[in-house]
Amino acid sequence: MTIFTIGYEGATMDAFVAALRAAGVRRVIDVRALPLSRRPGFSKSTLAASLKAEGIDYVHLKALGTPKPGRDAAKKGDVAMLTAVYDAQLELPEAKVAAARMLALADEMPSALLCYERDPCHCHRTLLLDAVGAGRPVVNLYA
Repeated sequence: MTIFTIGYEGATMDAFVAALRAAGVRRVIDVRALPLSRRPGFSKSTLAASLKAEGIDYVHLKALGTPKPGRDAAKKGDVAMLTAVYDAQLELPEAKVAAARMLALADEMPSALLCYERDPCHCHRTLLLDAVGAGRPVVNLYA
């Protein structure tokens, strides 16, 4: 099954939900280590409630988030360091369990991996799917 990805950088909640709906996404899998946001509506509890009101399921898989050193590297544009930090994260037992759960959830219904960055090339969503996506088709959504 296709796995979608979406970043909410610069998006409004309306545009975000519209992009999910247009793609037929029925579940958002939040892969942020810290599901907090300065953008209104995108912190975990508020986001989950907003999605539920739209008939979209929400699951947070913290173990698939980027540790602080990786987030710092991403902010600096240091892709090599981000990749090294995230590769180490994915070797952790809890990340392996979370990755298997992510794939199982995505098999149940159309699902989108969520993180902040709009461009998936600058986000660990791409690293995650390259590492564990098992060759599944990926569609990047833009809100």
